[in-house]
This record gives sequence, C-alpha cells and structure tokens, in this order.
Amino acid sequence: MTDSDDFTYDVIVVGAGVMGSSAAYQIAKRGKKVLLLEQFDFLHNRGSSHGESRTIRVTYAKDYYPKMVLHSEKSWEEAEAEVGYKVYFKTPQFDLGPKDSKSLQSVISCCRKNSIPARILDHDEVIKEGWGKFQLSDEDWIGVVNEHGGVIRPTKAVSMFQTLAFKYGALLKDNSEVVDIKRDDSNGGILVRTKDNQTFRGRKCVVTVGAWMQKLVQKVSDKKLPIQPLQIAAYYWKIREGHEDDFKIENGFPTFGSYGEPHIFGTPSLEFPGLIKICLHGGDPCDPDNRAWTEVNSVAIIAIKEWIQSRLGDLVDAVNGPVIAQPCMYSMTPDEDFIIDFLGGEFGNDLVVAGGFSGHGFKMAPIIGKILAELAVDGKLVDVNSIVELKYFRIKRFEENPKGNLEEENSGDHVKQCL
Repeated sequence: MTDSDDFTYDVIVVGAGVMGSSAAYQIAKRGKKVLLLEQFDFLHNRGSSHGESRTIRVTYAKDYYPKMVLHSEKSWEEAEAEVGYKVYFKTPQFDLGPKDSKSLQSVISCCRKNSIPARILDHDEVIKEGWGKFQLSDEDWIGVVNEHGGVIRPTKAVSMFQTLAFKYGALLKDNSEVVDIKRDDSNGGILVRTKDNQTFRGRKCVVTVGAWMQKLVQKVSDKKLPIQPLQIAAYYWKIREGHEDDFKIENGFPTFGSYGEPHIFGTPSLEFPGLIKICLHGGDPCDPDNRAWTEVNSVAIIAIKEWIQSRLGDLVDAVNGPVIAQPCMYSMTPDEDFIIDFLGGEFGNDLVVAGGFSGHGFKMAPIIGKILAELAVDGKLVDVNSIVELKYFRIKRFEENPKGNLEEENSGDHVKQCL
C-alpha cells in the first residue's frame, strides 16, 4: 500500500459488531487511518454481537477451524492484557451424544488430526471423572472432554476492541447507516455514503454488517450472498436450590454441546447467579429490519425442556421454563462456513466482505480481525497464512455448488457447528 495522503482513510470498516471492531483494531494497530461506522448506537442489542456470553471451544467437525480457535485463544488474552480487563473465562468443554453420531465422531477425528487432547468417556467414566451432572443414561451415549473451553463476555469484548481501535487512532462513528458503497472512478479508492448523506473516501473498505450483509451487498453490487438471518434466543434456566455452586464456572462446570437431535449447547453459571444458559442451535428465518422481538419459540423451549429433564434431571428447573430469554440473530450460510473474501466485480480487491458466521464465529473474532486487516492492507494473507485456509470461505464456492462446502452425498446429514 502506497502513501495515503490523497485518501481520507486507508480503510473504512462498515459494521461495528465484534468482527468489524476487531478488524478496526488490527488495522489501526498497523498504523493505518481507519474509520469504523455503525448504523445503530455502539454496543446495541439489535444484531449478533451483544449479550452476556459466547462459548469458545476447539471441538469442531471440520479440520480448518481448530487452528483458528487456538490462535484466537491466545489473541483474546493478548487483547485483555493490552486493555487491562478480562472478557475471556476459561473452563473445560464437554461434548456428549450418541456414539454413532456422525457429527460427534467427526469432532473426535478432528481433535486427533489437530493433536488436541480429548478424553472419550462412557457412562461410568463420566461419573468417575466428575462429570456426573450430565446423565448419559443411554448406553450408546458418550462424553468427550477437553480443556479448550470457555466463556466470552460479548458486549464487553466488542467494547474492548473498540477501545483498542480508538487507542491506535481509529475514528469511530455510530448512528451512521451506510446506504451506498461505490468506486471513486475519478480519483480511485472507495466512496462510502451514509443515510445522513455524509460521504467518506477510503483506499479500501471492509464490510462486516452481520444479518444485514445480504441486503447491503446486493444493494451496492450485483451479488446476492447466500446468507440467511435467523431469529434465535438465548435462554437462561433456574438451577435448583442447593445446586447453584455445582454449575459455577469457577468450580469447573464446562461449556457444553449435545449432538444429535435436538442440538443443544450451553454455558456454566457466570453472568446471572443461580441461572444456567441452555439453548437450541438454530432458529427461524427473519428480516433483521422487521423482527418479532417478543416472540417466544415454543418449539425450541419444549425441545430444551425435554433435553434438560433427560440430561440434567432435577438439577435444573425445566418445568417452569426459562426465566430469561434474550433475542439474537444468526447469519447462516448453506454450509455453516463463513464468507471472507474480496467482493470482486467492479470493486476488485478493494472491498472485503466478512459474514455468514452461522452462530459459531464470535470466538474467532481475533483471528478474523487479523484476516480482514491483512486482506485490506496487504491484499493477501501474510502472518496468518499458515493458520487459515481461506479457500473454504471464498464466495465462489457457492457458484460451483449451491450448498458450498457440503458434499452432495452428505448434505442430508449436515455436520452441525454449534456456538
């Protein structure tokens, strides 16, 4: 990248959720002039980067994610040290499900391929090793334990990245909805126009607008990215009196994922004393600009209730339902893999898009910020090239196969990623 005297900004980042804020931090840290634009208030609760907890785990069914998570684990801690407070709390990860589950067996295989220590436990071993809060009453169920789990505080994490971006000189502007992005044919670079008719000029642009990605990209180009927003909710359930300490993160209760149907995930008791977060992976298609904010997904609640009763028994109150329901959104791709790529077309390599994180991207925000910084500044991966296999995140995969990375013969048995 040459001197930027003729450009107001080296990079304009559109969308100040966790991915955009992480990217702004990484780009500004490299000494570049950065503008970070957000359509709502900073730290709003209308997208996918807010709330009280996200899981971090390395147990994936696809080989190209664990290295990204392991790198992000260290990067979370480095950012914490730089800002001076914690957003990442470690605890083990416990996965459970039928031993013949293709998804769970893929997780085990992936751990082995990536040299991640994981213990496979049967019913008796689960009790012996102290994981007996989970009831594997079915003889065909197993547990898989590893030490790379944890909880991230999302709103606080986004604030951390924004604080660090500002520290390195980035300009942050909220309530600045972007309505147009185009090439500056006269002078080169990218022009970004907001709803209040302000126009900003940058050498490069990074778009990370979450559930609004398909809308904005289609508006400024001829491409319709296969990203479907889903309305979901984070549910918190009351722990039975006398058992509260058993589920606390400081006492070693794990983050967890339950494979098979329904696909359940959860976090230990941390943010709300006496409550535990237990959710269903998935939701209903929605328009991010016209959501049913108060709607309760009764199907999801019934599925979670039944799971609690069968796997946690009387330790958690399933009968009376969740005591807190926090709305959120996923941005799903057909294969549940991310989209991280140059948009191409008239924009060439000057506009980078990142979206479709499909309910499991938050944990990897540190490395995704680095990926976006390198694509925007260097035009290619440099320092993270050995960690990231970008071919799995390219847009063109959907041109070659509408299901993306899903193999046709296996598309009916979709390997779930989980949060």
